[in-house]
Amino acid sequence: MAGPSSIGGSRILLRKLREIMETGGEAQQRLDRLVAMVASTMVADVCSIYLTRGVFHELFASQGLDPAAVHRTRLKQGEGLVGLVAETAQPLNIADAPHHERFSYRPETGEDPYMSFLGVPIVRSERTFGVLVVQNRVSRVYGEDEVEALQTIAMVLAEMVASGAFGDLSGLSEVEARASRPELLVGKAFSDGLAIGVAVLHEPHAPLGRVIADDPVREEQRLDAALAKVRQSLADMIEGDPGRISGVSRDVLETFLMLANDPSWEVKLKHGVRAGLSADAAVERVRGEHRAKFNAARDHYIRERMHDLEDLDNRLLRALAGVDGATSQAMPENAILIARELGPAELLDYGAERLKGVALEEGANTGHAAIVARALGVPMVGLLPGLLSRVEAGDPVVLDGERGELRLRPEEQIVSAYRQRISLRSARAAEFARLKDTPAVTKDGARVALLLNAGLALDVHHLDEAGAEGIGLFRTEFQFMVSETLPRLDSQTLLYRDVLESAGERPVTFRTLDLGGDKVLPYVAAEREENPALGWRAVRIGLDRPALLRYQLRALINAAAGRRLRVMFPLVTTVAEFDAARELVDRELDWCRRHGRELPSGIEVGVMVEAPALAWSIPDLQGRADFISIGTNDLMQYFFAADRGNQRVSDRYDILSPPALRFLKRIHDDAEAAGLQVSICGEAAGRPLEALAFTALGYRRLSMPASGVGPVKRLILSLEVNKAAEAMERLLRTRAASVRAELTAFAAEQGYEL
Repeated sequence: MAGPSSIGGSRILLRKLREIMETGGEAQQRLDRLVAMVASTMVADVCSIYLTRGVFHELFASQGLDPAAVHRTRLKQGEGLVGLVAETAQPLNIADAPHHERFSYRPETGEDPYMSFLGVPIVRSERTFGVLVVQNRVSRVYGEDEVEALQTIAMVLAEMVASGAFGDLSGLSEVEARASRPELLVGKAFSDGLAIGVAVLHEPHAPLGRVIADDPVREEQRLDAALAKVRQSLADMIEGDPGRISGVSRDVLETFLMLANDPSWEVKLKHGVRAGLSADAAVERVRGEHRAKFNAARDHYIRERMHDLEDLDNRLLRALAGVDGATSQAMPENAILIARELGPAELLDYGAERLKGVALEEGANTGHAAIVARALGVPMVGLLPGLLSRVEAGDPVVLDGERGELRLRPEEQIVSAYRQRISLRSARAAEFARLKDTPAVTKDGARVALLLNAGLALDVHHLDEAGAEGIGLFRTEFQFMVSETLPRLDSQTLLYRDVLESAGERPVTFRTLDLGGDKVLPYVAAEREENPALGWRAVRIGLDRPALLRYQLRALINAAAGRRLRVMFPLVTTVAEFDAARELVDRELDWCRRHGRELPSGIEVGVMVEAPALAWSIPDLQGRADFISIGTNDLMQYFFAADRGNQRVSDRYDILSPPALRFLKRIHDDAEAAGLQVSICGEAAGRPLEALAFTALGYRRLSMPASGVGPVKRLILSLEVNKAAEAMERLLRTRAASVRAELTAFAAEQGYEL
């Protein structure tokens, strides 16, 4: 075969393709000329285009097969070799097609004599909507250059179909090259709220303009300049220059830089440019390959590497487009951000004022971006399957952070219904605002303290808005996660002092750094662990690297000068670990005394109960700890042996199951007997039904996201806790998998406000 076995041959293919499109004529005629040109240039006996129309792959054009089969031959999705290519979104290159197990014989096509088969997917925005095929009578495997040439044609064809170049072709309106129909995607609610707006892609398509380049030399110069820009920006970040990248660690940045300097990546990009593609189109094509491999990968480590490669492709596209950063794009007032995954710092870069909502293809309810979204008051829905392949920039969307749904291109009646729901939510918010200064006291006189979970300085401003009585959990690691270097002592002290001053007389409980697991920082050496949630994290790192923990404790003590300080340690498993951590507090207090520093007016040291081993050691904490706080997220993860970040199991077990509730009651009773103040900290505390259960078990301190304070306070005000405790006593003895339904029915019967 002559042409495509060289760079020049690919360029000839693209030039001929552009000539066909510019010549004009009927759409079907242009499509017919296209397949004839490809067959001739590639010295193939057959070239065919199949496009996905409804549930079929329909033969839209062919050179070599019986012309009568065009628009008549239809393969069901997954049927035949064409179906296999569309299904896998990968090229299929075989020498003996008729004997392949997936071969489907269609006599009307007249393909009996053809042995070899090369099919490549026609893909745009991860949406496969067709297959481009060449066939030969002789049995042979096509060369890599031939495969690449056909992929290049398929990419250009995809853009042409999507742009409407064949708009008058019969049946083409049913081919969804661009997502256009209303769709409902069901995922998980990460942050409460409703939003109506337009889709803004976190990693938008670069404006391709001309897919085919007139001047390959100039395009290669553009590519070289963009590559140099990306590499330099990564090197600058590693050296600590201004500008940060989503809180990722130095190790990750160095991996990025290594990949950015990988010759094989650059060779692929330049091969596309020298074949006649614009620099932007060459990057788009390589990104498509990386995305296909990402979607096919099952190993978590390989998926991470594929994600890194796609990130580099996106950076390069932005550099080519002259866009400096991911958030530099113009944002409409009603923007709903669409992304595969998002880091907490990236979300902070966008800011609440620029976003109406966030939709993620992946993510986790307990992930850092979700926690930041709740702090910002931005609705977020995650775990939306196939999101990136189903949405286009500018699509109208409705995001439902109550039900965990995303509606793409919704009908007007759906939008109208959501406007009514938003209006009702506003009325509820006004009701909660009226309650903000009302103490949370049950009808029979039980006082319940409602506190905030926080992690950002801006969270503290929600204290007055929500009517919370203090901060039951301040996560200190976010300051570390959005910085590329260890925050200096002065910087840490300033943050903690601002939080204390904003809280006024209300208590603030600071949790020391919960590092490790999925929170890998540049200044803490980390190795890949098989089970990071069970590995070297939280207080384990602090005790093995005491300088880091003492540095933070010193900042907390400095910030609390003259005020009361409450500090607690995360993921303590044994009483000995708590003793060792508390000793570090005492050592820092001694250091401050010796250096004439003003000390806190009082200090309370507590512990997060997240490990079942510590939950059974509560009596031994008497006289050692001043308080305990139950971290329901991790405690239930370990109690049920269910990874909270794994959607297959995270919702499989219910905290309102009798075993879990009996466990929580045991912890409460042990803490009370030991004279320890006890609170529940976690997302569950902010849900009225769960808050009802916790209050019925005896808990009188609940710490939750700001959005939960109003609904939980309304419940508490309607509650008779003694009746609830009696009902809970009965429910604890049942053998049901969950008492959720029974507790809901009891609340309705009693008229409790859920």
